[in-house]
Order: sequence, then structure tokens, then C-alpha cells
Amino acid sequence: MYTNLANVDHKVIGITNRQHGVSPYPSDALNMALYIDDKIENVHENQRRLAEAIQFDVNQWVFPIQTHESFIAEVGPADRGTNIQTLTSDLHGIDGLYTYSRDVLLTMCYADCVPVYFYSTRDDFIALAHAGWRGTKGRIVQSLIDVYAEPENLKCIIGPSICENCYEVNEDIKSQFRGLGIDEEPYFELKENGLYKIDLQGINRELVISAGVPAEHIEISGICTAEDERFFSYRTEKGNTGRMLAFIGTRDEDASTR
Repeated sequence: MYTNLANVDHKVIGITNRQHGVSPYPSDALNMALYIDDKIENVHENQRRLAEAIQFDVNQWVFPIQTHESFIAEVGPADRGTNIQTLTSDLHGIDGLYTYSRDVLLTMCYADCVPVYFYSTRDDFIALAHAGWRGTKGRIVQSLIDVYAEPENLKCIIGPSICENCYEVNEDIKSQFRGLGIDEEPYFELKENGLYKIDLQGINRELVISAGVPAEHIEISGICTAEDERFFSYRTEKGNTGRMLAFIGTRDEDASTR
């Protein structure tokens, strides 16, 4: 049902798989997005199944309306439930969330873009970024790191997403990655068709390091959503697919007793 990306006390960090749901992508799929062609009751049932599996009540989840940009927002207990049962105008245009609160699950949908997770080893700060090529060149990961005063105390996980062998861009898009403050050239490879392979996971890793997070604090899943049949892939399935849900949250220490 989901891939666990870290074992950290009181934290849940992962991303859903496509199996063990009730949505028609093509069948029994765990689509987690309300904004695509699926019945709302299917998504609610998929939410319920995940909430039960990770022991994090659906009413504690927060979901922004993503627009593939680089805007971020802080959320807290008052935001719990936002855009979970139905979509609203709240948190519109947000592709990065952070909180210092426990019992708040940060969530976002993906189907090839890069989920980037952060958590502090010193306090309850957590963050989640949705980094497609626009969010990556907009340095959304740096924006999330910059709100935290001690980046050396952050751990980072770069989750499943499309790999460089399955994703290509043109010269115009490649040129937009200049001026990021890193050497981006190693993460592009010119193909015979005149397009470029692009390694978004690698670029985001370099951006995280340049923002002050130690390299040894960064883990890359190495999973390609276009190659691994456990995941939805927008590119492989030409848009006719569901969405995974990436999530990170900190439970209260006594959550298991409730």
C-alpha cells in the first residue's frame, strides 16, 4: 500500500503505491487525488485505508493545491483537514509545506515529480516539497531549508520519482537551470534526438547541499516511478493515471494509546 522511506521515532515518512485501492487505474488502484477523473468516494476510501495503515487519522492531514511552482507555507493544527474531504481555495498555489506541530500530516500528490522530505534531529520541524522541473529550478527545497535556522540539523530524503533515463527536456528548459548556484551540467546528458536527459533527483540533492544540509544527511531512494510498476507515472501512462500521496508527520508520543 505504501513505501516506508525512513524509520524515525514518532515519525511517519512515506509515499503510497498504486495497489490495494478501489480506483479504476486500471483497477484496484490507490489513487489519492481528488482533482482527477475518479469518484470522490473512491478517493475517500483510499484515504481511509492509508490512514488505518499508517495510524494517522485522515482529519489530521493537510493537502495544498499544487501548481508546479515554488511557493511554500507553514501549517499547523488549525489547518488539519484542509483539502482532504473536498478541494477548496485554501493553500492554493502551494508546493511546499512545513510545520513544527505534532499530529499534523503534510501530504502532496505525485506521479513522477520529486518528493523531498525534511525533518530536524533537534526539534519537531518537518517539511515536504513537490519538485517537478519548475519547482526544482525555482529552488523550492532551498526555500524550505531557509525557514529553518539550523540546516546542519536537518535530514533529507529524496523520494521515488522519474529518473534521468525516462525523462527528457529541450534546450529551452535546460537553459532555465543556469544560475542556480550549483554546477548543473553533470545532471544533463544530450541525446541523439537533440533532447536532454535530466536528473531531477541529483539536482535537488545538490541544491539541498548548497543550502547547508550536510551531504551525509541526504538519502536518495533511487526508485524511478516510470520504471517501477508499483507507482503511477504521468509520462509513461500519458496522463491517464492516478496519483501517489507523499506524506510526513510526527505523532504525539502517546498516539498509540488513542
